[in-house]
Amino acid sequence: MDLRRALDEYLNYLAVERGSSANTVSSYGADLRRYLDSLERQGIREPDEVTIGAIEAHIAELRDAGLAVSSTERAVSAIKGFHRFMVSEQIAATHPTADLPLPKKPERLPDVLSHEQVAALLDQPFPASATGWRDRAILEVLYGCGLRVSELCGLDLREAMLDDEVLRVVGKGSKERIVPIMGTARQTLATYIDDWRGRLVHAGRTDAAVFLNARGGRISRQSVHAICERYGRYAGIEGLHPHTLRHTFATHMLEGGADLRIVQELLGHADISTTQLYTHIDRTHIRDAYLSAHPRAHAEADLGR
Repeated sequence: MDLRRALDEYLNYLAVERGSSANTVSSYGADLRRYLDSLERQGIREPDEVTIGAIEAHIAELRDAGLAVSSTERAVSAIKGFHRFMVSEQIAATHPTADLPLPKKPERLPDVLSHEQVAALLDQPFPASATGWRDRAILEVLYGCGLRVSELCGLDLREAMLDDEVLRVVGKGSKERIVPIMGTARQTLATYIDDWRGRLVHAGRTDAAVFLNARGGRISRQSVHAICERYGRYAGIEGLHPHTLRHTFATHMLEGGADLRIVQELLGHADISTTQLYTHIDRTHIRDAYLSAHPRAHAEADLGR
């Protein structure tokens, strides 16, 4: 059986036996017909003639054609599935894609606020009300402590040990970590808890959460997203996301000279490679650090010219 007939069998298998959607079958069919066109240009028409080199040549063609990484990844997945099918159905004796890795997606650098934007966000006037102080405290804690939005929503009063200047945070996998809270973040949170939180508590309802909604219950992730977006817009920052404040915390800590391992601990990352995503400190900062630190950065040599 040649590759074209094998492809018809595979697409029928996806539609009938796997119950794949019409869109999936259509997309896989387009990707695999393009793949077979490439193989035929290389003189390959039979399943056992396919080599890893021929497949890599096709992937290179996709990249050269400007195909998005996500589209290339889908095409490679389709190719791997096609070859697995041919081996399982004894159409082919070998599986040349067994060790073929999926294309690596480029790391997307997180959005980060400048120091001026942070100042505009946190120093803007907030309403002198329970919700106003709550919102201010939420923004201060997100930036001041680098919490995930789920960690902030899950924070209980007993975990806000402000006399010791720490928060006990429950992160992913129910892992606990201690995070310092100091300066304006601590002061704002203390004022909210001591003077304003009680006004959000409803009679007959008790909730251990630090951050309460207008009905006296634990604040939701959606509400925190809305708070960030609203106050961000007031400060001239469109589409502000809670994670942007976490990213900004990490970046500003590293810019300030914090050790990468310390930032990893503060963020609650299990793997330091995740934290390394934040080492995208802008080139101006790196240049300034070099100029201030290197003994010959400002020296001019006489090169005899």
